[in-house]
Amino acid sequence: MEDLKNIIRDIPDFPKKGIMFKDITTLLADAKSFHRMVDLIAHRYIGQGIEQVVGIEARGFILGSALAYRLGTGVTLVRKAGKLPYKTRRKTYDLEYGSDTLEIHEDAFTPGSRVLVVDDLLATGGTMAAVVDLVQELGAEVVECVFMTELEFLEGRKRLPDGKVYSLLKF
Repeated sequence: MEDLKNIIRDIPDFPKKGIMFKDITTLLADAKSFHRMVDLIAHRYIGQGIEQVVGIEARGFILGSALAYRLGTGVTLVRKAGKLPYKTRRKTYDLEYGSDTLEIHEDAFTPGSRVLVVDDLLATGGTMAAVVDLVQELGAEVVECVFMTELEFLEGRKRLPDGKVYSLLKF
């Protein structure tokens, strides 16, 4: 895993002073590393009856789509408020400075569907916790919350369902 971690570029003081931003675009741009990362994550779920992958705007769309393709499922998008065209369920949640709202189509899955919820990075866990609530409100079973990277020192997994968090790369 160290070879994949080493491809991710650190950007100091982005988006504000004191933050060390983990730039995953370098890993996504490297075909061999991107394929390996997707395969390593997908291998964990092959044969587990996953019916749908949920990708969170925006980088979660990239990983979620690739995993859905690899697992032979569809992909459902969770977007910021006002971006989905059909009837939606919404969830407002707190951020470090303010709040945000996410939406999912009301007919995204049938009750009891087994889904993976995917995003690129686990930091504080607020966004994923809101999406887990939305998915469960629609009656689906969250098999696991999946991340390419995790900033362990922020302890975001404490906000997520116990035992249902997987991160490929941990910082």
